[in-house]
Amino acid sequence: MNIQIYVGKKNPDVLKAERFFKERRVPYQLVDLKKHKLGVKELAIFAKAAGNASALVDRSGMKALERPVAHMSSESLILSELQNDPMALVSPIVRNGTRATVGVDEAAWQAWLAADA
Repeated sequence: MNIQIYVGKKNPDVLKAERFFKERRVPYQLVDLKKHKLGVKELAIFAKAAGNASALVDRSGMKALERPVAHMSSESLILSELQNDPMALVSPIVRNGTRATVGVDEAAWQAWLAADA
């Protein structure tokens, strides 16, 4: 199991994700989106997990709504903009290989642990 938690900014959901894996002694890597440039393949995995690229965009708060990506509807434009501005992503995104969750999804994480056990 290779867990990566993609984080734009620390928030309660990020702390929940970290706590979930710490309590189960599952090693994970924290990926800081301020330092890590996302690839096209990574964004495609995230979009598939979220259902569509639009669901990846953080629209909570006034600062988030000031970003142009918050008002786009084209999948390709959204993915391109998120690649340039990863801080506009919902946080956390938890990835396990080709599987990913957007936001807190303890049921999915538990399923990953059960499948890899």
